[in-house]
Amino acid sequence: MDWRIELIFVPVTDVDRAKEFYTRIGFHADVDVTPEPGVRFVQLTPPGSACSIAIGAGLGSQVPPGTLDVIQVVVPDADAALAHLRELGVEAEGVDEQDWGRFVRFTDPDGNRWALQQLVPYD
Repeated sequence: MDWRIELIFVPVTDVDRAKEFYTRIGFHADVDVTPEPGVRFVQLTPPGSACSIAIGAGLGSQVPPGTLDVIQVVVPDADAALAHLRELGVEAEGVDEQDWGRFVRFTDPDGNRWALQQLVPYD
């Protein structure tokens, strides 16, 4: 039996601002629906990813906006990812060299923290 993580909820305060941010950095807007008054569901997928994120309103999340700091995405080139983010005006930390990877960190407009990891050869 396969178990695949395909959707992670990212809590935000302003759905339109968050959607603009994520699409600006390259996420594809897959779904944006309001199935009933007070409920909005937006699904966005990073380029090349099988896992999407969901943002929205009225979805019943217990996680306060801006507190998520556990999303890690693998990228082929940390330097290119850093340059891409900075070209788009995103404040991203420089490349952090570790034995298990090269990392670039940034936050979304609500303060949710992301880590981009370039895998390095492991012996």
